[in-house]
Amino acid sequence: MTSAKTPADEAEAKAVQDELRGRVVLTEAGPPPGEGLIAGVDVAYDDERDLVAAAAVVLDAATLRVVEEATSVGRVSFPYVPGLLAFRELPTVLAALDALTVTPGLVVCDGYGLAHPRRFGLACHLGVVTGLPAIGIAKNPFTFTYEEPGARRGDASPLRAADGDVVGRALRTQDGIKPVYVSVGHRVSLDNACAHALALSPRFRLPETTRNADSLCRRALREATGWTVSSKWSR
Repeated sequence: MTSAKTPADEAEAKAVQDELRGRVVLTEAGPPPGEGLIAGVDVAYDDERDLVAAAAVVLDAATLRVVEEATSVGRVSFPYVPGLLAFRELPTVLAALDALTVTPGLVVCDGYGLAHPRRFGLACHLGVVTGLPAIGIAKNPFTFTYEEPGARRGDASPLRAADGDVVGRALRTQDGIKPVYVSVGHRVSLDNACAHALALSPRFRLPETTRNADSLCRRALREATGWTVSSKWSR
């Protein structure tokens, strides 16, 4: 897979986003839900040591059983800047994906794709640099607005940016439970991204890809540092 060079500063990072955003493919439906291999990726941080651990967990889409998993631990190489979080996470996420011996047909990020202030969240960035279909399924709303979807599993409402454009959907994955926030990353339609989110969440609010990857990246960082670590569960 393609490596990710760390920008020297915020201006260079924005320039990279501007260039790569033009490569996002929005005209493909993407792989069908319930078939093939799907990877979930997530990260955890040790802020005191400036370390980040990434996990990639591959599931059989039909059974949701783990097929393979890999981790990578590295230094945080880019400061925290709202809208540029991908540059902190991408190098270790790519290293974890590179360590896999199988190639997933879809990557699910714990975060955003087009539902991003610069319309280029981690799911877009990761999809473009790897060439893999990618979607974002986030736990919390970000810089968009939406109406509360219906209370039943599968109910959804549009996520709208400040200019009114639809950039994703708030999707109810379990009856009466807070929705998740789905957006396209690369080479997947929004309808298909939501279908994948539901197929990956048969029992819980969050998809099994995220649940497995979150647990694994936190464990990897604990093993690397021996410290209690934070993750995006609490962010």
